[in-house]
Amino acid sequence: MTVRLEPWGEDDLPLLRALVGDPAMMAHLGGPESPERIARRQERYARSGSGMYKVLADGVPAGSVGFWDREWHGATVYETGWSVLPAFQGRGIAAAAATRAIALAREQGRHRHVHAFPSPDNGPSNAICRRLGFELLGEVRFEYPPGRFMQCHDWRLDLTAPAPPAGSAPARR
Repeated sequence: MTVRLEPWGEDDLPLLRALVGDPAMMAHLGGPESPERIARRQERYARSGSGMYKVLADGVPAGSVGFWDREWHGATVYETGWSVLPAFQGRGIAAAAATRAIALAREQGRHRHVHAFPSPDNGPSNAICRRLGFELLGEVRFEYPPGRFMQCHDWRLDLTAPAPPAGSAPARR
């Protein structure tokens, strides 16, 4: 299966609705978003340079991935996140998309670290972090969505370290 990223576009609202408007998709993130919140998110994502990408699996829209600036413990870092529709889960698409997004963040070279903040009970996302060589720093209280706090794992990847060779999985930590 070929996985490609395209910058998020004006016509990607139906994909966003499927990703963040579905209770099952948002089970680890506080539940589905309202239509108004989805519309605001679509507007942000579609802006040039937003850092958000549509994930295509064999040319079919399958999910989203991105990275953006975040202030974290006194430093500016990237935060990353990904989401893949249920019909495409379990095929390595999210890991491939996250690998490509991390490569883009590395190319930008603006920050040393990228962090991911999956819920401790989100096994697949935590497994992707391990597989891609992130270091688990511990559990943190994290605000998402705004106004709601949840417990998350804080995974960090050093973007100045050499990227693993394509097709290889880094050693488990």
